[in-house]
Amino acid sequence: MPTPLGDRIRDLRIKKGLTLEGLAGKVESSKSYIWELENKNVARPSAEKLRLIALALDTTTDYLLSAEGVSETGEADQAFFRKYQTLDEHGKKRLQRILDALDDE
Repeated sequence: MPTPLGDRIRDLRIKKGLTLEGLAGKVESSKSYIWELENKNVARPSAEKLRLIALALDTTTDYLLSAEGVSETGEADQAFFRKYQTLDEHGKKRLQRILDALDDE
């Protein structure tokens, strides 16, 4: 029986257009392990495995593990901000110019 964690992984994987094999490759895992996470009530994955899955799916571990009713929107914003923080100064300035251009429309 799937768990909320499994449902969230599956939903996000499909939204990103990833196959089981594609996600497995991104998180250095097997296709069968990802399938088990999505479809069975398996033992808890390690924190490192959850971190890799969250990164591959552009979300946070908080969203993957959260209680029912948590919005993915806030988690997507947090994931975006984490990516922004990893940009060098040139990348940050480019993104700021893009956002400024969108504001002008």
